[in-house]
Amino acid sequence: MSISLISLMTLSLGEGAQNASDFLLHLASIDFWLGAPLRIIMIVLIGLILHAMVRLVIRKVTSSIARGTQSRVVAASPKKRQGNRWKTDTALSSARQSQRAKTVGSVLRSVASIVIWTVMIVMIIAELGFNIAPVIASAGVVGVALSFGAQSLVKDFLSGIFIVAEDQLGIGDWVDLGEASGEVEAVGLRTTQVRDLEGTLWHVRNGEILRVGNSSQGWARTVVDLPIPYDADIDEMADFLVEATSEALQKPGIKGNVTGKPEYLGVQTITGESVTLRLLVKTAPAAQFSVGRKLREELKKAMDARGIRMPHTNQSVVLTEEQSSPSKKTVPADSQQ
Repeated sequence: MSISLISLMTLSLGEGAQNASDFLLHLASIDFWLGAPLRIIMIVLIGLILHAMVRLVIRKVTSSIARGTQSRVVAASPKKRQGNRWKTDTALSSARQSQRAKTVGSVLRSVASIVIWTVMIVMIIAELGFNIAPVIASAGVVGVALSFGAQSLVKDFLSGIFIVAEDQLGIGDWVDLGEASGEVEAVGLRTTQVRDLEGTLWHVRNGEILRVGNSSQGWARTVVDLPIPYDADIDEMADFLVEATSEALQKPGIKGNVTGKPEYLGVQTITGESVTLRLLVKTAPAAQFSVGRKLREELKKAMDARGIRMPHTNQSVVLTEEQSSPSKKTVPADSQQ
């Protein structure tokens, strides 16, 4: 019994040694290394090279996007004006450039890394002899289900990438997004936060933004419409409007936010009571609101100084029989036509 057991153990050890010897010989053979290991090494090398190339392309793309940043024009400080009240705000442009490049670049690099490494791992598993067909089929079914359930989310992210890449808006800009308008407080890849004049913070999904009106890029204009009496001299009133506006542009609160001379456009509208004259003033971005308020205030003071009054609308007085009687006091009732 003991002899049989010893013989069996000796046989097992001999088979194990033979198997180990055969495995070592297989590992030492060139045919083994030209098979699956070589293909796995080639997959890894090609994946690393492709990953490096994609990151290089992304870096070039983000640099190109950053160079397209809209420069901001602001009022220069009194000590550095040298006859020019305006300057390009390079600090703000650089900050926006860095923000845009960082955001877009991080998203593109993450997506590229996930795709490349996922494909590499799947190919390596296939080279090791595992059947990955059921896994790929299951992943396809899950992907289709997610694509139907997350359409709006994908739409929001893609729209956010293009909004940031094209510099449509940025933090501190005054924008009109249709349903919401105000100052941008945060820009994300899924939502944009806008605070309106009343202090309400709007969270707008990027996929729902169909148009962007940005009042803070490049420059802006203040539009001044001045109604004058119908029988007034248009040329005289136009000269007064330009003169009063030119004087108002030198006042504090206006002077540092405008450039050039006021532009008189002419008659905008005509009614039976008045003629409306239109004038434009070029301002710094997002300064057209404050400039417009102060400019209208100064024009009102100039009109009062010259005794100019806005035209009244036509009024009619309706009297009843009792009110038309001489023995009773007549109280007219005004109504606007």
